[in-house]
Amino acid sequence: MTIKNHYDPQLTGLGASPEVQDFYDRYPYPRPVDNLQNYGRLWDDYQRRVADFHLFWPAQTYREDYSILVAGCGTSQAAKYAIRWPSAQITGIDFSATSLCKTEELKRKHNLTNLSLQQLPVERAGELGDSFDQIICTGVLHHLVEPDAGLGALRSVLKPDGAMHLMVYAPYGRAGIYMLQDFCRRLDISASDDAIRDLVTALKSLPPGHPMETLLRTAPDFGDQAELADALLHPQDRAYSVPQLFEFLQRAGLAFGRWTRQAPYSARCGVIAGLPQTPRLEKISLEQQFAAVELFRGTMVRHSAVVYHNESSAQLNQIDFAHGGWLDYVPIRMADTVCVLERLPPGAAAVLINRSHTFRDLFLPVNAIEKRFFDAIDGKRSIAEIVRVAAPSPKETGIADLARDFFEQLWWQDQVLFDTSRLPKAT
Repeated sequence: MTIKNHYDPQLTGLGASPEVQDFYDRYPYPRPVDNLQNYGRLWDDYQRRVADFHLFWPAQTYREDYSILVAGCGTSQAAKYAIRWPSAQITGIDFSATSLCKTEELKRKHNLTNLSLQQLPVERAGELGDSFDQIICTGVLHHLVEPDAGLGALRSVLKPDGAMHLMVYAPYGRAGIYMLQDFCRRLDISASDDAIRDLVTALKSLPPGHPMETLLRTAPDFGDQAELADALLHPQDRAYSVPQLFEFLQRAGLAFGRWTRQAPYSARCGVIAGLPQTPRLEKISLEQQFAAVELFRGTMVRHSAVVYHNESSAQLNQIDFAHGGWLDYVPIRMADTVCVLERLPPGAAAVLINRSHTFRDLFLPVNAIEKRFFDAIDGKRSIAEIVRVAAPSPKETGIADLARDFFEQLWWQDQVLFDTSRLPKAT
């Protein structure tokens, strides 16, 4: 494969501006890595792969031989997906020659024969002449001059029953970043090694209470040149609030499925569940709830969602505890879930924590019966089967309601996913 290492005007099109392409060729993002062996070992875990599949397709039987487009793949993301899913066909596109060269090195090093790479802007994904079961586009669209054109191009190559992992920046948690971006613009500071070194020095002198302070404390990667340049000196950057994201999807004809981690947005979870205003929250639509919770939490820096080609595909993959089919759901533990058995709150037999959550109020105390249910989850038993083997008295009045409430709460808390493929298919 031949990749050009300079700006190519033929690749600009709708949104691949020369400034953005030059920026990524000089400061490839994320920071290039030389080896993905540890990443591969992480994804050798079969249950982790099953959970990841059913995050996107609860209603489909698990398989690994599908097609994935990694749009705006950067220096390593497409290679990671090729390692994660060796039976899948992975296509990576990016307009940065530097980033693709780094990915090509990983492809050769790890003999990733299932990976193909092409220098192409996201907005011209249709030129691939193919369609995909899954599209990964994280941290890309908010850097385009015309994000709607980019998202529309991706929808055009997503199969009707396909799913997309979409991540865009969120505005409120990035307030400090946008303040410092404006600081740099006013001083005509552009991306260079000297400018980045000076910014590292300046950030150490930020006054206490600056909105950037928390990010610096929780994101040590700001010491890395590429990370700092991407955050503060990027020539094209915007963010989407929850309502703006839903409008963005609607304009493209895509349907929202769920957040990849939904507990932070839920009125049922963490500190939000105990607010005096929660009864009011529960009376409005889910979309409005998500928007309200984003405002209350105030520090979300990104929105990461599962979206579908159309509304019918989203409905097919919907989790619904309002009807009897939930008894046939097969719960699958999330890979990052841990069961804590020490220093428990009163009445709890355990506390469940998803380590991927960044909000510390998101944990779930469980009582003795609920822990029996949780311990019986093996990725094979349905909820009905779990109740039969784990409930002290399976036919006891109210046990089904207890199980329904518990497994629905596990789902909202990002402790489990569900395989719903056992349900009868609609005709």
